[in-house]
Amino acid sequence: MKQVIPFPWDVSPAEATRLQEKLRERVVVAGGPAPEDLRLVAGLDVSFCRRRGLLFGAVVILRLPDLIVVEEGAAVLPPTFPYVPGLLAFREGPVLLSALRKIASVPDLLVCDGQGIAHPRGVGIASHLGVLLGTPAIGVAKSRLVGDYEMPPPAKGAASPLFLNGKVVGSVVRTRAGVKPVFVSPGHLVGVDAATRLVLSLCTRFRLPEPVRAAHNLSRRLFQRYASE
Repeated sequence: MKQVIPFPWDVSPAEATRLQEKLRERVVVAGGPAPEDLRLVAGLDVSFCRRRGLLFGAVVILRLPDLIVVEEGAAVLPPTFPYVPGLLAFREGPVLLSALRKIASVPDLLVCDGQGIAHPRGVGIASHLGVLLGTPAIGVAKSRLVGDYEMPPPAKGAASPLFLNGKVVGSVVRTRAGVKPVFVSPGHLVGVDAATRLVLSLCTRFRLPEPVRAAHNLSRRLFQRYASE
């Protein structure tokens, strides 16, 4: 995949905040592909090895409807940006873009382990990548970063809105009955309702959608390989 918008990563935290505010103006929260129209979906995840000081970026392309892995891309880079809450995209973005450049496929959707617009400035990692690549993107997080919500019912498929300053910025979704929900938010070129439907369509018997789970497993394999050396 190729980046369609240039973007500087080697910046200070103060400049990163200003860049996020500018990038937010490009985010489109509307539309999105229907689940039945998806053919290729990319899952993205990053692991960090503190001992080695390395980030492991993983991208896995799954073919629908059978959810078969058709391509993988990975990158290993040292972080060039500190860990700052709300600015995680500046730490993880470069390694994910490096992994994406190794992918020949053009996915219909990016599903990131992280946030979309459910973010203090409305621009999580899924929004960053969606805008920079010009591709529909969704963030799926295991915990809340911002917002208020009511816990959804325990049945699989149940969802409740996630509010930030009175605006719906995502949904809290049960992907398995009786299991902790995940926090879904649009990244780019997808609306809130569409993001919820798409994530549920990508879940099987696990809490995380299959593309994200596959990318997580790949990033952990990289982590274990380097951590054992």
